Amino acid sequence: MILTTALCGLGLAAQAQNQEVNVVSWGGAYEKSQVQAYNMPFAEKTGIKVNMMAADNPATPLKAQVEAGNVTGDVFDIEVSDAIRLCDEGALVEIDPATLPPAPDGTPAEQDFIPGALRECAVANIFWGTPIAFDTTKFSGEKPSTAADFFDTAKFPGKRGLPKNPKRTLYLALIADGVAPDQIYEALGTPEGVDRAFAKLDTIKKDVVWWEAGAQPVQLLADGEVVMTTGYNGRFFDAMVGEGKPFEIIWDGQYMDMDMFAIPKGSPNPEAALEYLKFATSTEQLANQAKYIAYGPSRKSSAALVGLYEDGKTEMGPHMPTNEEHMKTAVMDDPEFWADHGAELTERFNSWLAAN
Repeated sequence: MILTTALCGLGLAAQAQNQEVNVVSWGGAYEKSQVQAYNMPFAEKTGIKVNMMAADNPATPLKAQVEAGNVTGDVFDIEVSDAIRLCDEGALVEIDPATLPPAPDGTPAEQDFIPGALRECAVANIFWGTPIAFDTTKFSGEKPSTAADFFDTAKFPGKRGLPKNPKRTLYLALIADGVAPDQIYEALGTPEGVDRAFAKLDTIKKDVVWWEAGAQPVQLLADGEVVMTTGYNGRFFDAMVGEGKPFEIIWDGQYMDMDMFAIPKGSPNPEAALEYLKFATSTEQLANQAKYIAYGPSRKSSAALVGLYEDGKTEMGPHMPTNEEHMKTAVMDDPEFWADHGAELTERFNSWLAAN
């Protein structure tokens, strides 16, 4: 590999300084955490400049760039289902897990990453959740505490925020309707289960404000446009702890997923991209990211290194979606299920949205 040789070779440091890597991620507080934990120390260590770009969903420009034969990004932060699909389509570079750095105690990367975190063409960096958050100032008496409360507009009046996609709405409707977390996909795999989910969504449809980008739920809450909304837990944490917003998280029925780093075929800086991916998914760097945002590291060896938030006083453990208590009613993303059923459920969801 040219870059590895350049970095290791004597007297070639200047060559490394001329290298750069273009990373496409999701923006906001998440991007800030990556800049602090990955980009800045990587640039300092290697002399390779890191350019950060944001997208509502980085998989979209990745696919478009590859299909157009004009790839400008080197590393893309994408969801598991997109990583599997794009790999199958031949859009991504395969990554040998044996080349990834081991844990500090020497445990091979293949044994150190949490199950499911290593894919043929991608390596996970974080586990994240989509829980419910509410504005505490909007409820003077009893406060909502469950997924069922999200759907109870009589007891807890006010607008709700939901993402405009079936993956993170249909499951929540079933949770609120009494389906056990470990039976969600079984239910969604049947016509009866799908009908049940949409019937539950019907009960709040007129009260829903739909969001599409990660920054929107926090803004909707802050502006008072909704009293409750689902959203990415790291964004809520940043608003609550970083900005002092009067929000509270309901972990009941959170939807859990992973984000993964992938390198597109045709990357303009493939060697630098691979070096960045290895560095960013090492034990220490994954743990360091948790200083800036409440997402769980994808390596087992990182957990013990997770400590305080950057304020020096907030313990990050209780805010992690991977906290044992928060996992009790969590629903883990099933990319295989969505590969099989995503198209039909999206079509029905869009038709349901368009109907009066």
